[in-house]
Amino acid sequence: MKDYSKIFIALARSLLSLSLLLVPLSIFLGALLFIGFYSTPSSFQVGTQVPQGGIIKNSTKKMLTDDIWTAPDKVAMENAPNADQLSYGKELISHTSEYLGPEGKVLHISNGMNCQNCHLEAGTIPFGNNFSGVAANYPKVRARSGLSEDIPKRINDCFQRSLNGKALDPSSEEMKAMVAYLKWIGEDVPRGHKPKGAGIYQLGLLDRAADPIQGKAIYEKKCMACHGTEGQGMKAISGTSYIYPPLWGPASYNDGAGLYRLSRFAGYVKANMPLGATYKTPLLSDEEAWDLAAFVNSMPRPNKDLTGDWPDISKKPMDHPFGPYADEFSEKQHKYGPYQEIVAARK
Repeated sequence: MKDYSKIFIALARSLLSLSLLLVPLSIFLGALLFIGFYSTPSSFQVGTQVPQGGIIKNSTKKMLTDDIWTAPDKVAMENAPNADQLSYGKELISHTSEYLGPEGKVLHISNGMNCQNCHLEAGTIPFGNNFSGVAANYPKVRARSGLSEDIPKRINDCFQRSLNGKALDPSSEEMKAMVAYLKWIGEDVPRGHKPKGAGIYQLGLLDRAADPIQGKAIYEKKCMACHGTEGQGMKAISGTSYIYPPLWGPASYNDGAGLYRLSRFAGYVKANMPLGATYKTPLLSDEEAWDLAAFVNSMPRPNKDLTGDWPDISKKPMDHPFGPYADEFSEKQHKYGPYQEIVAARK
Protein backbone atom coordinates (compact mmCIF):
# COMPACT_ATOMS: atom_id res chain seq x y z
CA MET A 1 0.00 0.00 0.00
CA LYS A 2 1.36 3.42 -1.00
CA ASP A 3 2.54 5.92 1.62
CA TYR A 4 0.22 8.87 0.72
CA SER A 5 1.61 11.02 3.52
CA LYS A 6 5.01 11.19 1.79
CA ILE A 7 3.36 12.12 -1.52
CA PHE A 8 1.31 14.88 0.19
CA ILE A 9 4.42 16.32 1.88
CA ALA A 10 6.35 16.42 -1.43
CA LEU A 11 3.44 18.13 -3.20
CA ALA A 12 3.17 20.75 -0.45
CA ARG A 13 6.88 21.50 -0.70
CA SER A 14 6.59 22.00 -4.48
CA LEU A 15 3.68 24.42 -4.08
CA LEU A 16 5.57 26.37 -1.43
CA SER A 17 8.60 26.74 -3.71
CA LEU A 18 6.38 27.92 -6.58
CA SER A 19 4.68 30.54 -4.39
CA LEU A 20 8.05 31.90 -3.28
CA LEU A 21 8.89 32.51 -6.95
CA LEU A 22 5.52 34.09 -7.81
CA VAL A 23 5.42 36.63 -4.95
CA PRO A 24 8.38 38.80 -6.11
CA LEU A 25 7.18 38.50 -9.70
CA SER A 26 3.75 39.83 -8.67
CA ILE A 27 5.30 42.67 -6.73
CA PHE A 28 7.45 43.65 -9.73
CA LEU A 29 4.49 43.61 -12.16
CA GLY A 30 2.37 45.57 -9.70
CA ALA A 31 5.04 48.24 -9.39
CA LEU A 32 5.19 48.63 -13.17
CA LEU A 33 1.42 49.08 -13.35
CA PHE A 34 1.50 51.60 -10.50
CA ILE A 35 4.18 53.70 -12.18
CA GLY A 36 2.39 53.63 -15.53
CA PHE A 37 -0.95 54.60 -14.03
CA TYR A 38 0.29 57.41 -11.81
CA SER A 39 2.88 58.97 -14.12
CA THR A 40 2.69 62.80 -14.50
CA PRO A 41 -0.70 63.61 -16.05
CA SER A 42 0.58 66.73 -17.86
CA SER A 43 3.07 64.75 -19.98
CA PHE A 44 1.71 63.80 -23.38
CA GLN A 45 3.37 62.41 -26.44
CA VAL A 46 2.95 64.41 -29.63
CA GLY A 47 -0.17 63.18 -31.37
CA THR A 48 -2.07 62.20 -28.22
CA GLN A 49 -5.38 63.83 -27.40
CA VAL A 50 -4.98 67.05 -25.42
CA PRO A 51 -7.32 67.48 -22.43
CA GLN A 52 -9.72 70.40 -22.62
CA GLY A 53 -7.82 73.60 -21.84
CA GLY A 54 -4.53 71.70 -21.85
CA ILE A 55 -1.34 72.04 -23.82
CA ILE A 56 0.92 69.35 -25.23
CA LYS A 57 4.23 68.88 -23.45
CA ASN A 58 7.24 67.10 -24.92
CA SER A 59 10.99 67.02 -24.43
CA THR A 60 11.67 70.20 -26.40
CA LYS A 61 8.55 72.29 -25.81
CA LYS A 62 8.16 73.10 -22.13
CA MET A 63 4.46 73.90 -21.93
CA LEU A 64 2.61 72.74 -18.84
CA THR A 65 -1.12 72.14 -18.49
CA ASP A 66 -2.74 74.67 -16.14
CA ASP A 67 0.52 76.58 -15.80
CA ILE A 68 2.05 79.76 -17.22
CA TRP A 69 3.09 79.33 -20.84
CA THR A 70 6.79 79.07 -21.58
CA ALA A 71 8.38 79.44 -24.99
CA PRO A 72 9.96 76.58 -26.97
CA ASP A 73 13.66 76.27 -26.31
CA LYS A 74 16.51 77.24 -28.63
CA VAL A 75 17.43 73.63 -29.38
CA ALA A 76 13.94 72.96 -30.75
CA MET A 77 14.32 75.81 -33.24
CA GLU A 78 17.78 74.70 -34.30
CA ASN A 79 16.43 71.20 -34.99
CA ALA A 80 13.37 72.37 -36.94
CA PRO A 81 13.24 71.52 -40.69
CA ASN A 82 13.02 75.26 -41.51
CA ALA A 83 15.59 76.34 -38.90
CA ASP A 84 17.19 78.98 -41.15
CA GLN A 85 13.85 80.64 -41.87
CA LEU A 86 12.90 80.59 -38.18
CA SER A 87 16.25 82.08 -37.23
CA TYR A 88 15.78 84.90 -39.76
CA GLY A 89 12.27 85.54 -38.47
CA LYS A 90 13.52 85.79 -34.91
CA GLU A 91 16.34 88.10 -36.04
CA LEU A 92 13.81 90.39 -37.75
CA ILE A 93 11.69 90.53 -34.60
CA SER A 94 14.73 91.18 -32.40
CA HIS A 95 16.57 93.68 -34.62
CA THR A 96 13.83 95.03 -36.88
CA SER A 97 15.46 98.40 -37.41
CA GLU A 98 18.70 96.88 -38.68
CA TYR A 99 16.79 95.37 -41.59
CA LEU A 100 13.66 97.49 -42.00
CA GLY A 101 14.32 100.74 -40.12
CA PRO A 102 15.25 104.23 -41.38
CA GLU A 103 18.70 102.91 -42.32
CA GLY A 104 17.68 99.28 -42.80
CA LYS A 105 19.75 97.05 -45.07
CA VAL A 106 16.63 95.51 -46.68
CA LEU A 107 13.98 98.26 -46.65
CA HIS A 108 13.29 101.62 -44.98
CA ILE A 109 9.72 101.20 -43.72
CA SER A 110 9.72 101.73 -39.93
CA ASN A 111 10.62 104.25 -37.24
CA GLY A 112 13.79 102.70 -35.78
CA MET A 113 12.15 100.69 -33.02
CA ASN A 114 12.38 96.90 -32.91
CA CYS A 115 9.42 94.55 -32.60
CA GLN A 116 10.89 93.21 -29.37
CA ASN A 117 10.83 96.69 -27.83
CA CYS A 118 7.16 95.84 -27.24
CA HIS A 119 7.23 92.03 -27.64
CA LEU A 120 9.95 91.26 -25.11
CA GLU A 121 12.78 88.87 -25.98
CA ALA A 122 11.35 88.19 -29.42
CA GLY A 123 7.86 87.55 -28.08
CA THR A 124 8.75 84.83 -25.56
CA ILE A 125 8.19 86.42 -22.13
CA PRO A 126 5.01 85.63 -20.11
CA PHE A 127 2.85 88.77 -19.98
CA GLY A 128 5.52 90.47 -22.10
CA ASN A 129 3.19 90.82 -25.11
CA ASN A 130 4.32 87.39 -26.30
CA PHE A 131 3.28 85.47 -29.41
CA SER A 132 2.00 82.32 -27.72
CA GLY A 133 -1.60 82.64 -28.92
CA VAL A 134 -1.01 83.92 -32.45
CA ALA A 135 -0.95 80.64 -34.38
CA ALA A 136 -3.91 79.28 -32.41
CA ASN A 137 -6.16 82.28 -33.02
CA TYR A 138 -5.43 83.62 -36.50
CA PRO A 139 -7.01 84.11 -38.92
CA LYS A 140 -9.88 85.71 -37.02
CA VAL A 141 -12.33 88.59 -37.32
CA ARG A 142 -11.05 91.61 -35.40
CA ALA A 143 -13.48 94.24 -34.18
CA ARG A 144 -11.00 97.04 -34.84
CA SER A 145 -11.13 96.47 -38.60
CA GLY A 146 -14.37 94.51 -38.81
CA LEU A 147 -12.55 92.09 -41.13
CA SER A 148 -11.00 88.65 -41.00
CA GLU A 149 -7.27 89.10 -40.51
CA ASP A 150 -4.45 86.64 -41.02
CA ILE A 151 -1.00 86.73 -39.43
CA PRO A 152 0.61 88.90 -42.15
CA LYS A 153 -2.16 91.48 -41.73
CA ARG A 154 -1.61 91.47 -37.96
CA ILE A 155 2.13 91.97 -38.42
CA ASN A 156 1.52 94.85 -40.81
CA ASP A 157 -0.78 96.44 -38.24
CA CYS A 158 2.25 96.63 -35.95
CA PHE A 159 4.40 98.10 -38.71
CA GLN A 160 1.82 100.79 -39.42
CA ARG A 161 0.98 101.57 -35.78
CA SER A 162 3.61 100.59 -33.22
CA LEU A 163 6.48 101.12 -35.69
CA ASN A 164 4.69 104.08 -37.31
CA GLY A 165 5.74 102.85 -40.72
CA LYS A 166 4.54 101.17 -43.89
CA ALA A 167 3.16 97.72 -44.58
CA LEU A 168 5.55 94.94 -45.59
CA ASP A 169 4.85 92.96 -48.77
CA PRO A 170 3.12 89.73 -47.59
CA SER A 171 5.00 87.75 -50.25
CA SER A 172 8.45 88.98 -49.14
CA GLU A 173 10.99 86.65 -47.57
CA GLU A 174 10.95 88.86 -44.46
CA MET A 175 7.21 88.50 -43.96
CA LYS A 176 7.34 84.75 -44.59
CA ALA A 177 10.13 84.38 -42.03
CA MET A 178 8.29 86.35 -39.35
CA VAL A 179 5.07 84.43 -39.95
CA ALA A 180 6.96 81.13 -39.71
CA TYR A 181 8.56 82.23 -36.44
CA LEU A 182 5.24 83.32 -34.90
CA LYS A 183 3.61 80.04 -35.93
CA TRP A 184 6.49 78.05 -34.49
CA ILE A 185 6.35 79.93 -31.15
CA GLY A 186 2.76 78.82 -30.61
CA GLU A 187 2.57 75.60 -32.63
CA ASP A 188 1.70 73.43 -29.60
CA VAL A 189 -1.15 75.65 -28.43
CA PRO A 190 -4.55 74.13 -29.31
CA ARG A 191 -6.70 76.01 -31.80
CA GLY A 192 -8.73 78.80 -30.18
CA HIS A 193 -6.84 78.53 -26.89
CA LYS A 194 -5.25 81.47 -25.09
CA PRO A 195 -2.52 80.22 -22.76
CA LYS A 196 -1.97 81.67 -19.32
CA GLY A 197 0.63 84.39 -19.63
CA ALA A 198 -0.32 85.28 -23.20
CA GLY A 199 -0.37 88.89 -24.29
CA ILE A 200 -0.54 91.61 -21.65
CA TYR A 201 -1.36 91.47 -17.95
CA GLN A 202 -4.87 92.73 -17.14
CA LEU A 203 -5.02 95.21 -14.28
CA GLY A 204 -8.00 95.88 -12.06
CA LEU A 205 -9.74 99.22 -12.62
CA LEU A 206 -9.08 102.29 -10.50
CA ASP A 207 -11.96 104.00 -8.69
CA ARG A 208 -10.73 107.31 -10.12
CA ALA A 209 -9.32 108.69 -13.35
CA ALA A 210 -5.67 107.93 -14.09
CA ASP A 211 -3.57 111.01 -13.34
CA PRO A 212 -0.90 112.23 -15.81
CA ILE A 213 0.57 114.62 -13.23
CA GLN A 214 1.22 111.82 -10.74
CA GLY A 215 2.40 109.70 -13.65
CA LYS A 216 5.03 112.29 -14.58
CA ALA A 217 6.55 112.05 -11.10
CA ILE A 218 6.66 108.25 -11.37
CA TYR A 219 8.28 108.49 -14.80
CA GLU A 220 10.99 110.84 -13.55
CA LYS A 221 11.72 108.58 -10.58
CA LYS A 222 11.55 105.13 -12.16
CA CYS A 223 11.70 105.37 -15.96
CA MET A 224 13.69 108.40 -17.05
CA ALA A 225 17.12 106.81 -16.57
CA CYS A 226 16.44 104.42 -19.47
CA HIS A 227 13.86 106.24 -21.60
CA GLY A 228 15.29 109.75 -21.36
CA THR A 229 14.27 113.14 -20.01
CA GLU A 230 12.11 113.76 -23.08
CA GLY A 231 10.99 110.19 -23.60
CA GLN A 232 13.45 109.87 -26.47
CA GLY A 233 14.74 106.42 -25.50
CA MET A 234 18.32 105.15 -25.61
CA LYS A 235 19.89 104.13 -28.90
CA ALA A 236 22.29 101.27 -29.43
CA ILE A 237 25.95 102.06 -30.17
CA SER A 238 25.24 101.55 -33.87
CA GLY A 239 22.77 104.43 -33.74
CA THR A 240 20.34 102.55 -35.98
CA SER A 241 18.07 100.99 -33.33
CA TYR A 242 16.98 101.34 -29.71
CA ILE A 243 17.99 99.48 -26.58
CA TYR A 244 15.24 101.33 -24.69
CA PRO A 245 12.55 102.64 -27.03
CA PRO A 246 11.21 106.20 -27.21
CA LEU A 247 7.90 106.51 -25.35
CA TRP A 248 6.70 109.64 -27.08
CA GLY A 249 7.83 112.01 -29.81
CA PRO A 250 8.28 111.47 -33.57
CA ALA A 251 10.18 108.16 -33.25
CA SER A 252 7.62 106.46 -30.97
CA TYR A 253 4.43 104.50 -31.59
CA ASN A 254 1.51 106.46 -33.03
CA ASP A 255 -1.93 107.05 -31.55
CA GLY A 256 -3.35 104.03 -33.38
CA ALA A 257 -1.10 101.55 -31.56
CA GLY A 258 -2.46 99.18 -28.95
CA LEU A 259 -0.22 100.65 -26.23
CA TYR A 260 -1.93 104.00 -26.71
CA ARG A 261 -4.83 102.52 -24.76
CA LEU A 262 -4.18 103.04 -21.06
CA SER A 263 -5.24 99.54 -20.00
CA ARG A 264 -2.71 98.01 -22.40
CA PHE A 265 0.16 100.26 -21.42
CA ALA A 266 -0.58 99.97 -17.69
CA GLY A 267 -0.77 96.17 -17.81
CA TYR A 268 2.41 95.98 -19.84
CA VAL A 269 4.51 98.10 -17.47
CA LYS A 270 3.02 96.46 -14.38
CA ALA A 271 4.38 93.06 -15.39
CA ASN A 272 7.65 94.19 -17.01
CA MET A 273 8.83 97.64 -15.92
CA PRO A 274 11.00 99.20 -14.67
CA LEU A 275 14.00 97.04 -15.48
CA GLY A 276 14.01 93.92 -13.28
CA ALA A 277 10.24 93.66 -12.84
CA THR A 278 8.32 90.51 -13.76
CA TYR A 279 4.69 89.48 -13.39
CA LYS A 280 5.77 87.55 -10.28
CA THR A 281 7.77 90.42 -8.79
CA PRO A 282 6.29 93.74 -10.00
CA LEU A 283 7.97 96.99 -9.05
CA LEU A 284 4.97 99.26 -9.62
CA SER A 285 1.67 99.37 -7.79
CA ASP A 286 -1.52 99.21 -9.85
CA GLU A 287 -2.12 102.93 -9.28
CA GLU A 288 1.43 103.78 -10.35
CA ALA A 289 1.03 101.73 -13.52
CA TRP A 290 -2.24 103.49 -14.44
CA ASP A 291 -0.86 106.95 -13.70
CA LEU A 292 2.33 106.26 -15.62
CA ALA A 293 0.25 105.14 -18.61
CA ALA A 294 -1.78 108.34 -18.36
CA PHE A 295 1.36 110.49 -18.41
CA VAL A 296 3.12 108.71 -21.28
CA ASN A 297 -0.01 108.66 -23.43
CA SER A 298 -0.72 112.32 -22.73
CA MET A 299 2.53 113.27 -24.47
CA PRO A 300 2.79 114.16 -28.20
CA ARG A 301 3.35 111.41 -30.74
CA PRO A 302 2.61 110.68 -34.41
CA ASN A 303 -1.00 110.56 -35.56
CA LYS A 304 -2.59 107.84 -37.67
CA ASP A 305 -5.68 108.00 -39.84
CA LEU A 306 -8.16 105.95 -37.80
CA THR A 307 -11.28 106.52 -39.90
CA GLY A 308 -11.43 102.84 -40.84
CA ASP A 309 -11.16 101.60 -37.26
CA TRP A 310 -14.08 100.18 -35.26
CA PRO A 311 -16.79 100.20 -37.94
CA ASP A 312 -19.15 98.96 -35.21
CA ILE A 313 -18.64 101.69 -32.61
CA SER A 314 -20.41 99.62 -29.94
CA LYS A 315 -17.36 97.34 -29.93
CA LYS A 316 -14.84 100.05 -29.13
CA PRO A 317 -12.86 99.24 -25.95
CA MET A 318 -13.70 101.19 -22.82
CA ASP A 319 -10.39 103.06 -23.10
CA HIS A 320 -10.36 103.81 -26.83
CA PRO A 321 -9.72 107.56 -26.68
CA PHE A 322 -11.42 108.67 -29.90
CA GLY A 323 -15.16 109.01 -30.56
CA PRO A 324 -17.81 108.65 -31.69
CA TYR A 325 -19.11 106.20 -29.08
CA ALA A 326 -22.26 104.19 -28.58
CA ASP A 327 -22.52 105.74 -25.08
CA GLU A 328 -22.64 109.28 -23.69
CA PHE A 329 -19.25 109.36 -21.99
CA SER A 330 -16.60 111.85 -23.10
CA GLU A 331 -13.37 111.17 -24.93
CA LYS A 332 -11.51 112.30 -21.81
CA GLN A 333 -13.26 109.71 -19.64
CA HIS A 334 -12.75 107.03 -22.25
CA LYS A 335 -9.05 107.85 -22.26
CA TYR A 336 -8.30 108.35 -18.55
CA GLY A 337 -11.29 106.85 -16.72
CA PRO A 338 -12.82 106.22 -14.32
CA TYR A 339 -14.02 103.25 -16.32
CA GLN A 340 -16.50 101.59 -13.96
CA GLU A 341 -19.37 103.74 -15.20
CA ILE A 342 -18.56 102.90 -18.83
CA VAL A 343 -18.36 99.18 -18.08
CA ALA A 344 -21.60 99.27 -16.07
CA ALA A 345 -23.44 101.13 -18.84
CA ARG A 346 -22.47 98.49 -21.36
CA LYS A 347 -23.83 95.70 -19.17
